[in-house]
Amino acid sequence: MRVGAAWSRCQVIPSQSTVTATFNFTRRTSPGTIRPMKIAFYAPLKAPDHPDPSGDRTVARLLLQALRRAGIEPMLVSRFRARLAGETEAEQRRLAAKGHATADKLIAKYKKLPKAKRPQAWFTYHLYYKAVDWIGPRVATALGIPYLVAEASHAPKRATGAFAFSHAAAEAAIKQAAAIFCLNPSDKECLAGIVKAKRLIDLPPFLDIAAFVGHHDARGPDRSLGRLKLSQHYHLDPDMPWLLTVAMMRKGDKLASYHMLADALRHVTRAYQLLIVGDGPARAAVEQAFEPIRKRVAWLGLKPASELPEIYAAADLFVWPAINEAFGMALLEAQACGTPVIAGASGGVPAIIADGETGWLSPPGDMAAFAADVDFALERELAPVRMAARAHALKFHDMDAAAATLRKVFAKVVGA
Repeated sequence: MRVGAAWSRCQVIPSQSTVTATFNFTRRTSPGTIRPMKIAFYAPLKAPDHPDPSGDRTVARLLLQALRRAGIEPMLVSRFRARLAGETEAEQRRLAAKGHATADKLIAKYKKLPKAKRPQAWFTYHLYYKAVDWIGPRVATALGIPYLVAEASHAPKRATGAFAFSHAAAEAAIKQAAAIFCLNPSDKECLAGIVKAKRLIDLPPFLDIAAFVGHHDARGPDRSLGRLKLSQHYHLDPDMPWLLTVAMMRKGDKLASYHMLADALRHVTRAYQLLIVGDGPARAAVEQAFEPIRKRVAWLGLKPASELPEIYAAADLFVWPAINEAFGMALLEAQACGTPVIAGASGGVPAIIADGETGWLSPPGDMAAFAADVDFALERELAPVRMAARAHALKFHDMDAAAATLRKVFAKVVGA
């Protein structure tokens, strides 16, 4: 992996079950009576029930599921979206005022309740200078409860300039956190400069793999059946290697990744067909980027989550440059379905892919290296890599492990 120095990483802010809990984390209220621990849950960037799909919404939903599996009862306490649309301090202060007003309403509400009916902790998902938690720290302080965060990013270069006001608030919230769950390992280097290392908890990105693959057997989705269905529906050659990408089509880093993918695949010498799952406001721009190789591309459009595992398994390789990707849930979903991944080594992507074992990583933004990795992989027998990819996901990125980590930390910070 070739990435920038720690300071460079600190300056970059990286822009989908109901299960029975295997153990309970409860509090005893009186002899013979126990109740599950309740916590407040908030996602300032995008609420977990927001109508627009995204990786961020997916992770928020997975965290809620993992908390429940850990025997903790999360309550979504606000849908206030604190994502900055511009750079003005006026907008930052406007969002701060709205957030503080929301916090004050929650404080008044909770203080009218008996202490036993209040949340015992506050948990915020995804906090950084463009999506500040204006609510949680204020409520936690007023109620005297611990404040915990998952996926917090700290950008020192924002201490001055247009975002200084929001940066200071994000930094203060991070410093208040009793525990910070780090899904992206690259975030830890910057966070370590403002909080003690013992408060930084590794929480590798995860899936409820059994729920994601659905009705399929223990080996995962039926690859042969998937290829048969797709080849008939989209007139694909089942004897040719299939590359797959699954991503929303929107401006910014997603569109940049699509552009790089199109450019890189023009330089791949081996035969292939590319399947693209996704849609969005930048669809026309994405289609234009792939115009030089349009005869090799099958546009599958948006697909429901229930259809994705079979599509992943049918592909030979999942390909995505992952420009400025925090870690990329689609990369993890692909491996859970036994599909090797070729990706750019941005952010926390190397924490998901075992380079040379479950896929291949190229330096971020290096089109030539990415194309070379695709050619290299297409020359290999990929069956062992498919097995390794699924085994890796099951061992290191399943929800059970995440639930165990959450339970352990909450027991320590909040008390059982």
